[in-house]
Amino acid sequence: MPCNSFSNGARPSIREVSRSADGTQNFDRATRFFEFEPTPPLAILVGMAKSSDSYVNACWLGLFVGLLLICPVWGTEKPPVLPVWPGPVPGDYGTIGPERVRAPSEAPTKNAKWITGVTKPTVTIFQPAQDKNTGTAILICPGGGYWNLAWDLEGEEVAAWLNTVGVTGLVLKYRVPRRPGQPEPLPAPGPLLDAQRAVSLVRSRSADWGIDPNRIGILGFSAGGHLALATATHFDQRAYDPIDEIDKISCRPDFAVAVYPGYLIEQRPAGVEINEDVLAPYIRIPAKTPPVFLVHASDDTMAGAENSVVMYLALKRANVATELHVYAHGSHGFGVRKSSLPCSTWTDRCVAWLQNQGMLGTNAEAK
Repeated sequence: MPCNSFSNGARPSIREVSRSADGTQNFDRATRFFEFEPTPPLAILVGMAKSSDSYVNACWLGLFVGLLLICPVWGTEKPPVLPVWPGPVPGDYGTIGPERVRAPSEAPTKNAKWITGVTKPTVTIFQPAQDKNTGTAILICPGGGYWNLAWDLEGEEVAAWLNTVGVTGLVLKYRVPRRPGQPEPLPAPGPLLDAQRAVSLVRSRSADWGIDPNRIGILGFSAGGHLALATATHFDQRAYDPIDEIDKISCRPDFAVAVYPGYLIEQRPAGVEINEDVLAPYIRIPAKTPPVFLVHASDDTMAGAENSVVMYLALKRANVATELHVYAHGSHGFGVRKSSLPCSTWTDRCVAWLQNQGMLGTNAEAK
């Protein structure tokens, strides 16, 4: 399944290239529920009470009801955010920060909220309705070339989708950008520590959050897809010295989902994938690697579909339960947003796969 190529055979790096402006990239951004503080409904009621004009009261009441219908989350609490580390972040260095959202003029693309300068990794918990909770949880790793995090496109929106199928979504804000001296052709090493710790942290809190400790997965996009797979294949090699009781709990995800992952094929220089028939030498597949679900588009010019194809073949040879979906069109960065392209149905295939793996209750439906 060949990918589009440039005249010199090189693919642009994830950091340097904006996503194509085709139909898959121009959908309206989903509403971000937690980025504003609207007037509380109670304040509207107080205003109604103070008015002596019955007609005005009726207008206010209509507005109030309408706001409740279109903005039901106003009355809900913001999702809880937990620090990944109890103190200093292991393995971190350099003068980084402050954490910020990139301005449109410097953002890699215009269709996402890009966060950088992260020095204090966190996990944000999005829980489904109690009557839909399947007990399954998924740690979400947004992409961004290990320079940024596509926080809404590949984070919050993914958690919202997972909630509709009864899954707790946990968005991992791992350390970015790359620290000084870290070679760009290679994955940044620090985020793996954050992801391993986050899996153990979630498992340690599973009873509090209504999660089955044996149904905790990891899902990532682009560089985050690599991070998800690295976490799934390094559970037997914790990348930092244990610091507390949480680190005595397994950091092995029960399954992994990687959507248009990069860094699975060696790059030389950064952004130029070589030896496309074999995995990069730093990729390993140990015994007891959990089941893996892979998604890619053939026309992806940022991280070629060969990344997922060679990973699938290697997992198959290692007798790891694996499923691969390669779509003809979709480019890079389609997330979970719906479109007319078949690639936007990958979420349905993923839910079916999770059900087949016994990782979802029978009441979970594809969305």
